[in-house]
Amino acid sequence: MQIIFGKEYLRNLYQTGNSEDKKHRFQPQIVSKYIKVVDLMQSLPDVLALRKYNSLHYEKMLGDKTELSSVRINDQYRIEFKEWINGTETVATICNIVELSNHYK
Repeated sequence: MQIIFGKEYLRNLYQTGNSEDKKHRFQPQIVSKYIKVVDLMQSLPDVLALRKYNSLHYEKMLGDKTELSSVRINDQYRIEFKEWINGTETVATICNIVELSNHYK
């Protein structure tokens, strides 16, 4: 699966473990888990393979975020991303990570 970072702070968190702005600072264990989940996503052939990892709780989102899907970092945070269809296949192979959000805010 190919990963595209929709925001610069998400790329910085993944590559360096830090965010340059004060708004997007997270606890070290959140950043570590974020990096692990993105690494896992990159190693999988498509998003449907995320379903075999129950702890990630892969799901299509509802409400005003119906175009997004998500996987959980922990009980509080999740990665929100968009999926694309690759040609005529029915599996998504490219994810655009949109947000690392606090699930309960």
